[in-house]
Amino acid sequence: MPLKKVCCFIDGFNLYHSIVDIINSDPNFRNAGYLKWINLRSLASAFVKRREEELKDVLYFSALAYWLPESEKRHKVLIEANKENGVIPILGNFKKKIKTCPKCKAQYITHEEKQSDVNIAAYLTHYAHHNDFDTAFVMSADSDLCQAISLIRMRFPEKKITVLIPPGRGGITRELKNCASNHYTIKPKHLKNSLLPLKIITQAGEEINCPIEYKQFKGNGTG
Repeated sequence: MPLKKVCCFIDGFNLYHSIVDIINSDPNFRNAGYLKWINLRSLASAFVKRREEELKDVLYFSALAYWLPESEKRHKVLIEANKENGVIPILGNFKKKIKTCPKCKAQYITHEEKQSDVNIAAYLTHYAHHNDFDTAFVMSADSDLCQAISLIRMRFPEKKITVLIPPGRGGITRELKNCASNHYTIKPKHLKNSLLPLKIITQAGEEINCPIEYKQFKGNGTG
């Protein structure tokens, strides 16, 4: 009997910020920047039923923080490293947004990520219509995905959509849990067991090295 097809759709910043929160708040992982050097295919594989399922495509949805060149550089390295494992990056973008301080009324520029949730919904729907999965993993805590998940399950009742909840995000995903077929929580141990090698030799013979900031890291930000 053929194995059931599994595809994974990863909300990059949702996962990233949960990792940053672990590094900042959990004494057991203080300075544990290595958690950010994550092997996305390996992480998704941790939830595959070995004798019943086969992991096919892993899609990574994110955006590059162009106004933070060092962060952008590290992010690109992480993406390239994961591409060597067959991960497919789908990049949105950031847009400038002017906000006003409620106290002093001063205006300032911030950046807001666009397109990732829309892209996830679009690709999830596309894959379902082309019968490219039997089970879809959605690695996110974003309730904006509920409508797409609900519609796909209604149109394709034979397909399962499993939500993989990033660490520390379980309390904000009630809607997502309710609309999915089932759900699992990603734990720090899953991250620790799903790391990329510190040095990767690409198929083209080039070398990809883990950024030093991903080995030791304090604070927060985008990368």
